[in-house]
Amino acid sequence: MDKKPKPQREFGGLYEMADSAIESIKGSRYYNSDLAPTKLKQRTWTTYNVTALWVSMCICMPTYMMAASIISAGLTWWQALLNVALGNLIVLIPMQLNSHAGTKYGIPYPVFARLSFGVWGSNIAAMARAIVGAGWFGIQCWIGGEAINSILGTLVPGWASFSLSLWISFFGFWALNVAIVHKGPETIKFMQSWTVPILVTVSLALVVWAYTSVAGMGKGISDIFNMPVANKPASFGVTFLKSLAANIAFWATLALNIPDFSRFAKSQKAQFRGQLFGLPLTMVAFSFVGIFVTGATRVLYGQFIWDPVQVIERMNSPIASIIGCLGIIIATTNTNVAANAVATSNDISNLNPGKISFKTATLITGAAGVAIMPWKLLSSASSYIYGWLGTYGILLGPLAGIYIADYYIHRKKLVDMKSLFLTTEGRYWYKKGLNVKAIYAWILALILPIMGLFIPSLSLLADGGWMVGFVLAIIIYPILMKNDTVSILSPEENESITEKISTASIDENNDVNV
Repeated sequence: MDKKPKPQREFGGLYEMADSAIESIKGSRYYNSDLAPTKLKQRTWTTYNVTALWVSMCICMPTYMMAASIISAGLTWWQALLNVALGNLIVLIPMQLNSHAGTKYGIPYPVFARLSFGVWGSNIAAMARAIVGAGWFGIQCWIGGEAINSILGTLVPGWASFSLSLWISFFGFWALNVAIVHKGPETIKFMQSWTVPILVTVSLALVVWAYTSVAGMGKGISDIFNMPVANKPASFGVTFLKSLAANIAFWATLALNIPDFSRFAKSQKAQFRGQLFGLPLTMVAFSFVGIFVTGATRVLYGQFIWDPVQVIERMNSPIASIIGCLGIIIATTNTNVAANAVATSNDISNLNPGKISFKTATLITGAAGVAIMPWKLLSSASSYIYGWLGTYGILLGPLAGIYIADYYIHRKKLVDMKSLFLTTEGRYWYKKGLNVKAIYAWILALILPIMGLFIPSLSLLADGGWMVGFVLAIIIYPILMKNDTVSILSPEENESITEKISTASIDENNDVNV
């Protein structure tokens, strides 16, 4: 008599759901094929693919604008570069830690959030991230729209004087992004294969233009780097801390939903090395481009110009303008699809997986990106860094802390995959689908940073809001969950539901030979 098949299988540290388990949960309202754990054969991303993901996402206009706008806030060029490097090394820590579950169990972010918030409660956390993702989607579309508008202004006589030109360009670029995302997550890997060389080339071209233009005025690199500070800050420490918090918040969304991508990695080593090579190094390198070119604009035009589209427009060369803006369009599309639209659509699909497919969710994401009014978020460097980035960083910091505390401290990295899609009979249903203790931990971790927004003497807590909330959540969540035994999968229980398959049975294509 055949043994009853176990619901999950483990291959050298990587888990997948058995086909029989998948069939048994297909009728669940919390399941659809887009949110299902990846099978081992779907995990094809190597170290290069993960590195390429980060290179393509980091080389984007918001990265350029971040570094340049830190200078406009009052830091010197080397202080700004140090700020970017430190911020990205800090955010890499939760990024790596939260990636582990995606690679080990093949689960996307909304499903990962079910561990701590509950199968239904995960919607609260997922939508907090989705709202921010929709905002980023709108910001990227606005930047891309500006680039298209600039190209058309160069090519089409009278286009610049047309009152609706910018809005037509914005919605045209918005439609392009929605259409690409609508094709599905597989478009990401395809886009990376040809966009990274283009993005690197355009970045180097900007640096060459800045250097040769300054040299043409009889000046050199020292004039770029030894320029006066744009605005002397009232307090260097506060400005540095607020800029650091903004740098951390820059990728705070990916620190949460990184399982959306790490679930396609071939191994933990591939995702770890890919992120280590791709994130901090590229952010620092492209931030240097932003700093260098912005410094050159001070020499060339007498003012800091932190918007790269405006810099390109001032080159007074139709060819340079077209090439530069095409580069912006490619960079913006690539980042927008990978970092914003895919993750946000997954979060929206999680609201009702049985009725909202990924493709339907992409249309909702597009509409939300317009409703967020990105043109207001980009109205100034101050509103971009301290308004947009700083405020949502406070909200998301505790979430990263909760996930890490739950996965590593509370449940010791052991997950019952089938229960992630079950209701009352699953261990992650908690009470009516919601783990109220996770909500309490989130609220408690937010209290001090939010108080800092309204009480001047506590303003430093708000300035470093992401970091404060992150640390508090890691401390608070395990305390609140110390009496929870229902949601924990013991090593013995894990062994009883997991079939171990020898890695020798896995061929080079990640197919299992059984």
